[in-house]
Amino acid sequence: MNDSSQNVIIPYVENDIPLPKNAKEALPNMSAQEELTMRAQTIKLVSDLADENIEPTTENVEHAESLAKEMMINPELKPEFGEYPNETIAYLSGLVSQTSHMVAKDLADIKLSVVNGLLQEAAMAKTSRERISAWSKIGEIDGIDAFKKKTEITHITKSGEELEKELKETIESLKSKVINGKHEVIKDD
Repeated sequence: MNDSSQNVIIPYVENDIPLPKNAKEALPNMSAQEELTMRAQTIKLVSDLADENIEPTTENVEHAESLAKEMMINPELKPEFGEYPNETIAYLSGLVSQTSHMVAKDLADIKLSVVNGLLQEAAMAKTSRERISAWSKIGEIDGIDAFKKKTEITHITKSGEELEKELKETIESLKSKVINGKHEVIKDD
């Protein structure tokens, strides 16, 4: 027997479970960004395991930038990522991720500018009507929510015995109340 023998592991495969025809059929439905993220994470994992760097060429970078522009122009576009080399996909994933963070930061900056502008308008307004209008707009901004109505509902669960006791107490308290403008005492039979 050879000292360098290898163990072979054969996984258990259940009967009567159809196997997908190909890898594409096996994948769940994903958005373009979800698929790109999944592919990039897989590429990174494989390159880390193989201890290899992913270094895109100028051509990879150009393809990734072109594809990123197409994806921004047409958000419904779902490219065939499998047709591109790993280096292009990895670079593209970085571009898309960076763009998403920039958009979120831009939106936060815009919101801050709006709030600051409205605060300035409220402070500089010449009439009370203008001040109230500016403050009203500030109060409507998501996160400030000064005018949001809040309804709170409390559910109390009681046993039949507790409900019967409360009902009897309410009936007893009503027996000595004014009925039709006259004081009447209602007697139990």
